[in-house]
Formats: sequence, C-alpha cells, structure tokens
Amino acid sequence: MSFTAVDKCEADLTQTVKAEPKDEAFPCGQATTSTARQLTQEEMDKLSSERTLVSDFKQMKLEKEAKKNWDLFYKRNTTNFFKDRHWTTREFEELRACREFESQQLVLLEAGCGVGNCIFPLLEEDLNIFVYACDFSPRAVEFVKKNPLYRPERCCAFQCDLTKDHLTENVPEGSVDVVTLIFVLSAIHPDKMKVALENIGKVLKPGGVILFRDYGLYDHAMLRFKSGSKLGDNFYVRQDGTRSYFFSKVFLATLFEESGFQSVVNEYVLRETVNKKEGLCVPRVFLQSKFIKPVHSQQGSGLSSHNSSKESKQED
Repeated sequence: MSFTAVDKCEADLTQTVKAEPKDEAFPCGQATTSTARQLTQEEMDKLSSERTLVSDFKQMKLEKEAKKNWDLFYKRNTTNFFKDRHWTTREFEELRACREFESQQLVLLEAGCGVGNCIFPLLEEDLNIFVYACDFSPRAVEFVKKNPLYRPERCCAFQCDLTKDHLTENVPEGSVDVVTLIFVLSAIHPDKMKVALENIGKVLKPGGVILFRDYGLYDHAMLRFKSGSKLGDNFYVRQDGTRSYFFSKVFLATLFEESGFQSVVNEYVLRETVNKKEGLCVPRVFLQSKFIKPVHSQQGSGLSSHNSSKESKQED
C-alpha cells in the first residue's frame, strides 16, 4: 500500500523541538518495516526513567479543554502550519481501487480535516469525488469554508467531536467509500479511540476502507518530551495543551479489530528527516495502515452507551 502524499514532513509539535518552517526540513531516507524502531541505550534509559505521570486533576482538565486547546492552536497558526498534502498517482490508485467503474463518483470522509491541507489538493486533482470533512476545532472548519476552493456541491465541512457527536447527523449512514484518518487518532484519549472508530464505521460502506497514518512508537517527537509531560503509556501532552499518542503496530491492529474492522496493511514507516538550517538528522516513525469494513458487518456505534455511561457517572 502507498499513500505517500502523507509522507510530507509532518511538523513536530512537541515543546522541545520547534516546528520546522515549510522550507527547512526534508526526508533523507525511508523504509517500511513490520518491527518497531530499535532504541539506543540512551533512549531506553530516558524512557525507563519517566515514571511520574501528570496528575489526575490536570489530565481531567486537559480532556475537558481539548477542543479549546486545538481551537487556540488554529488561532495562532491559522492556515500556515502544515504543508498541503499533494496526492500523487500512487495515492489515486487507492481511490481508483474503490471504484466499481471508472466514472463512479467517490465519496470520501476526512476525519480531522484541519484547515484542508489534504482535501483541497485532492479536490483539484480528482474532479469526480465528493468530500465530507470534519474537525474538532470550529475555527479549523471555518478556515476550510473560507478557502476559495471550497464548493458546497463538492465538499461538506462541519465541526464534530468524533467521541461524542454522531457523524450520521451530517453524513448518511453507510454512504462513504473511503475514510482518511491522518494524524488524528493520536490526539484522542486512548480510552475513547474505539468509540471514535465505531462512529466512523457507521458512515462507511461495507467493503469501504480507512487509510490511516499517525505517529509510531519511538518516534523522535516521543523521545523529546520533557519530564512532566507523560499522561500514560505512549501518551503525552505538549506545551500548548494538545496531546499525542504514539502507536505500536499491535495496539493499532487490536484497536481496529475490536472496533469491527479488518487489517489489510499495517506497517511502520521509518525515516530520517534533516533540518537543513541546523544540519540535524532525526529519526521519525509513523504507522501507515489500511483497514476495511467487512461486507457483512454488524458494526454499531458505541457513542450512545459511552455517553450514557458518562452521564451515569455524573449522576453518581
């Protein structure tokens, strides 16, 4: 599987590694593998020394203010932070494979669209596609709607918390051919990831696919967090209050399978990125995967039970 558009250098959001300006970082090597990156002794010592977690009170506050923190992120950075992800011929092969006939209009959902860095290049290149685009941040959605390329007849953008809001309120059930989930699931608390995936599964057609890419275990960003940033296993908070989870291959496969999907491809992408200004080469690790919703799926949304459980706890 290849969707190398998302192989563009992803900006590093940790508090200790500055986000690279668009023209200062480039990849100097890449490989896919089924095994996790091997750590140096120094890196192993650093991770093993991180035993103190952020307090429960602060963790609850971060969860409560998650939407506000991402909205402030887009207020600070507007549309200038991430690169556009230009889709190449190899990416289009993924989309063509989902078409029953060449002229079929494909329906895509970008869950966590940000300001449209992925959808607008795609809409320009493929004229026979309709895109639903949602994001946690109301401000990001407004940036999408204000983009000159935004056309309601080709794209529908809306605000959505994948862990609380039913996607079926904006997207017809079982209508989506392809879902892109690119650097999104890592921002959701691990306890709520399954709920988000089941929500997505409700709008995906049987036989539809999810194209996934996100931070992998032992990525450089994970190793650069300072003491006092750890929320749990492989889960950290940045200085701006946004959070990031770093996925192992096994965890991701289990998560999707328990949410009703079948794994097609699930690989680590190991790469080295050079900061030209500082002459620094750093190891990046991503997970690049493809999952399918079974044709005879009994998938249901866990939102109702999740929300009911939360309400019961509040009443208690």
